[in-house]
Amino acid sequence: MITAFGLSWQAIVHYSLHFLVPGAIAFLFFNSKWKEAWLFMIMTMLVDLDHLLANPIFNPGRCSIGFHPLHSYYAIGLYFVLLFFPKTRIVAVGLLFHMFTDWQDCMW
Repeated sequence: MITAFGLSWQAIVHYSLHFLVPGAIAFLFFNSKWKEAWLFMIMTMLVDLDHLLANPIFNPGRCSIGFHPLHSYYAIGLYFVLLFFPKTRIVAVGLLFHMFTDWQDCMW
């Protein structure tokens, strides 16, 4: 289904979760340095570079979780471990929320 802006609801939800919700998470949980936290969470989108290894690079019907190396269950386990270290916690939250966002995209 296409919205008035020419985007599907799935795309609107997906990109809102990638960009807007991390800002809210940063503000709520990392209040004193929320702008820095939000920037780090946005930078975690670099994990999508692993899409360049796929053929075709973009396939709208493909679920990223479990397919791309940085979206594998092993990688997600590593991101979870990073939560336990204060210096990597913000990045871990961003990576895990990125994985959640990509997972919910598989549910459409």
